[in-house]
Amino acid sequence: MSGKKIVIDGVSKNFGALPVIAGVSFDVRDGEFVAIVGPSGCGKSTLLNLISGFERPDRGAIRIDGAELAGPSRNGIMISQHGSVFPWLTVHENLMFGLSATHYGDKEELADRYIAMVGLNGFEEAYPHELSGGMLKRVELARALVVKPEILYMDEPFSALDALMSLRMQTELRRILDEERHTVLLITHDVEEAIYLADRILVLTPRPAMLQTTFQVDLPHPRKLSSPQAQSLREAILKELGL
Repeated sequence: MSGKKIVIDGVSKNFGALPVIAGVSFDVRDGEFVAIVGPSGCGKSTLLNLISGFERPDRGAIRIDGAELAGPSRNGIMISQHGSVFPWLTVHENLMFGLSATHYGDKEELADRYIAMVGLNGFEEAYPHELSGGMLKRVELARALVVKPEILYMDEPFSALDALMSLRMQTELRRILDEERHTVLLITHDVEEAIYLADRILVLTPRPAMLQTTFQVDLPHPRKLSSPQAQSLREAILKELGL
């Protein structure tokens, strides 16, 4: 990893008289996976919306590849907890829709490759209502990755899944990221998910959110959450969160 891909410089945001983000600053290196955790309602999703360009800060600046952000960037894709798969399109059609605005050569082959990458061979012609929750998340992940974004913005993407399926999706995501290079910003309430996936974990204060502390996760992949190092890190993060 080298170079600063994202720079957040003194960013603040109010909603009316309510301060939500209060002077947050940090950098994300190219190819780095950064997870952001914090108390419920502290402003994590608002911060991600600011960084991805869907909202504008009241003060401070956000720079992507050195250029100040003025709106959603073409080189980034958001994956949210609410999902964004089109219910009237098949799995294959959902991916082809995402590719429609790109200039890649064989889009059919590219769609098929990413469907296979997330383990959905045989479900190309299935509609979303015919799929399980975990399979829908696989479709969403494939649709995000097929356009080859430089940055993945992930807002609690697996929170609606049961614990076992969530862990499977985390493993799937980690496997894909080992094959492909992406810079990732993940918002999560799950400390173990952050430890399992991220290179660095940022802890935010209660609202208005400020950066409280940072943890480097120097553990090789695949990670065992039961290891003494992972458990020690988990306890340290939970202590910062007041738990």
